[in-house]
Amino acid sequence: MSGTENESTGQADEDLAAAWGAETEAEAYGEAAVQPARVLNQAEIDSLLGFDGGPGNGENSTGMERIISSGLVSYERLPMLEIVFDRLVRIMSTSLRNFTSDNVEVSIDNILSLRFGDYLNSIPLPAMLAVFKAEEWDNYGLMVVDSTLIYSIVDVLLGGRRGTAAMRIEGRPYTTIERTLVERLIHVVLADLSVSFDPLCPVTFRFERLEVNPRFATISRLSNAAVLARLRIDMEDRGGRLELLLPYATLEPVRELLLQQFMGEKFGRDSIWETHLAEELWNTEVDLDVVLDELTMRLSDVMALQPGSRIVLNTQINATVELRCGGTTLFEARIGKRKNRMAVRIEREVTRLAVFDR
Repeated sequence: MSGTENESTGQADEDLAAAWGAETEAEAYGEAAVQPARVLNQAEIDSLLGFDGGPGNGENSTGMERIISSGLVSYERLPMLEIVFDRLVRIMSTSLRNFTSDNVEVSIDNILSLRFGDYLNSIPLPAMLAVFKAEEWDNYGLMVVDSTLIYSIVDVLLGGRRGTAAMRIEGRPYTTIERTLVERLIHVVLADLSVSFDPLCPVTFRFERLEVNPRFATISRLSNAAVLARLRIDMEDRGGRLELLLPYATLEPVRELLLQQFMGEKFGRDSIWETHLAEELWNTEVDLDVVLDELTMRLSDVMALQPGSRIVLNTQINATVELRCGGTTLFEARIGKRKNRMAVRIEREVTRLAVFDR
């Protein structure tokens, strides 16, 4: 064995002894031994990011999926609004058939809640954005007509042949004719939307303006919640999508009506018990007091009254007296006698006026 090999072997022994001595010293002082970094496997990484069990829902989602879904807010469900949109689909099917003189089928793809800013960023361009106002609610809504439906409507209204798809020319602005024809479609849809809300409350949706840039169609704060209804309009081989967006602030005046589970539902009231209570009140016995006269006396005179003292009432036969119930004057009557007893005959009912504090 050469001298170089002896030196390397001695160095390795010294390093081993030094490491053993350091570990022994750490154990003596109660220090934990340093462990090498642990590498996660693919299953643990998927579990951390929340992608191991399909789409997360509610409390089952973990990790990164919760961070991603933190921007999504669960808004309250409006059952009656779904009925309004279902009614809109049936009315629109008839109106658009008359409008286009073609076989039109309207269907709802879905109804969802989202933030207004998220929707603006997701609008596929080019498209036409119609801003309309709910007159009675004093707020705005948004209608989006995609390019496929625009060209289909133009093709149908200008006499395009059936069985041929509408020609789309991308990269150019919409012409005045196209905008005018789409405005006519928007007026038809807004009129149908007003009719759809009639069973709940009368409202008029008025067309305001037509935009092609989503930035100019901002009708609400970007973080505000809105309800979006996606409608599909099919005209044989042509058609497209139409989307209606109503911010929750617009629907606030009729929120209580939209929360109903069925038409005419009353919140916090029971008509059966109301009717029963009204019937029982008619059978309730009440005491009527006949006020023959009213005197004003000093407290000293009242305290001086003794058994046998007389209080003279200045009421004569046929005089007008009041009938009261619990301090409330109900009738005016005349005093008289019947079979040697005092009696009163009601002359008229006293009208009770509401008193308002100014």
